[in-house]
Amino acid sequence: MAAVRMRSCVLSVLLLNVFYSFVSSLYFHIGETEKKCFIEEIPDETMIIGNYRTQLYDKQREEYLPATQGLGMFVEVKDPDDKVILSRQYGSEGRFTFTSHTPGEHQICLHSNSSKFSLFAGGMLRVHLDIQVGEHANNYAEIAAKDKLTELQLRVRQLVEQVDQIQKEQNYQRYREERFRQTSESTNQRVLWWSIVQTLILVAIGIWQMRHLKSFFEAKKLV
Repeated sequence: MAAVRMRSCVLSVLLLNVFYSFVSSLYFHIGETEKKCFIEEIPDETMIIGNYRTQLYDKQREEYLPATQGLGMFVEVKDPDDKVILSRQYGSEGRFTFTSHTPGEHQICLHSNSSKFSLFAGGMLRVHLDIQVGEHANNYAEIAAKDKLTELQLRVRQLVEQVDQIQKEQNYQRYREERFRQTSESTNQRVLWWSIVQTLILVAIGIWQMRHLKSFFEAKKLV
């Protein structure tokens, strides 16, 4: 009985870790020409939604206040192959969406439009960023209203999409494991060939030294 409870607790912790890995929220500070980039590991065919809002530091009040509408943010997203899949300018508060087509590390970069931000020279901009991955990016209230789903149907749909996201994450982990195995095998093969080359070089040097010494002794008539 205790073993069953222990397994149940471990499974719950693992599921929570999987679910929490799909949502990340943070804030950071940037200067006028500064660019901030973040790396997000995303499975293939997964929708990502990013919500952000900006605050500008007020020196008189000594606190961060909502930025003016004239201030914009430029968002650029690159896939693991360094291909740009999103490049667009938004307002001081906005939302960007994209879908991954290649599993791996996606680079999400944000920076302000300097021409507008120059009005606030010397200030610092605080950016609140919330990234939602997979089924966490869905607005289930809107889905329920649009498709006229009951609470039970909505819960079932959420569970189905959660299972689908977990399966995508498992496939991505298998993909990473396969790449790591290929890298390890390639490294081991290179080490093996390098050892063989070193051995051949040492043997060649030894043979050359022996022949050189033999010629030396013969020239000196010691042999």
